[in-house]
Amino acid sequence: MAKVIELQDGIHRQAAHDFYREALGILAGSNADFMVGGGFALRLYTDIMRDTKDLDVFCKNSDTPRILKAFKEQDYETELTDARWLAKAFSGEHFMDIIFNNPGNHCAVDDSWLERSTSSELLGIKVKVIPAEALIWSKLYVQNRERYDGADINHIILRYGDKLDWKWLWQHMDVHWQLLLAQLLSFQFVYPSERDIIPKWLFDELLSRAQEQFDMPPPKEKICRGPLIDQTQYATDITEWDYKVVTIRSV
Repeated sequence: MAKVIELQDGIHRQAAHDFYREALGILAGSNADFMVGGGFALRLYTDIMRDTKDLDVFCKNSDTPRILKAFKEQDYETELTDARWLAKAFSGEHFMDIIFNNPGNHCAVDDSWLERSTSSELLGIKVKVIPAEALIWSKLYVQNRERYDGADINHIILRYGDKLDWKWLWQHMDVHWQLLLAQLLSFQFVYPSERDIIPKWLFDELLSRAQEQFDMPPPKEKICRGPLIDQTQYATDITEWDYKVVTIRSV
């Protein structure tokens, strides 16, 4: 039986709940594949409840126009906020984020997300929720001064770690393995008694990579990958200190 996502009660929440119901109904009628994410996914996997006015929906890039059209036809204000990863639909003070990637173009939603999604129920409506592994993957790149999702990831590992497909997560973090290692070290610091939730094979592999990198010469290009996790705080590195976040070079 699908686990129900419980929401905060109260008269002040009724307008938000009405918005969620209507938006989910429009989504269902759009014939697009979508998954619920954000605070609702965190609630499902950790039981942490947050007060939120927005609805985060994840879909493949190819389904975004269909979803925007469906909301436009229902007199919602819509926008393609950022062609790389985000669109929005508005209704008064409430809005829905339609997410199909992340700002750095590293977490594109694809069929594997849908195949691994978790069935749930939100406000009496059956929904799919983004897989916990994809939730962690996308949150690893949110390390802004204004918002840092490391605590969310630690809570997901704590409450859902025994059900995670660690091999899937490792496969998708292979290129940016340092972020995963840093997060797992954070988890061990926060929860020293729960360290065995993290598979030893994964931790050993990450530590081995960390050691082996010193057997290689340092990169010749002055690279700063900071903007991949924080789009503002590393601006000085790029504009004044001559670091590059993207390079185009003929070989």
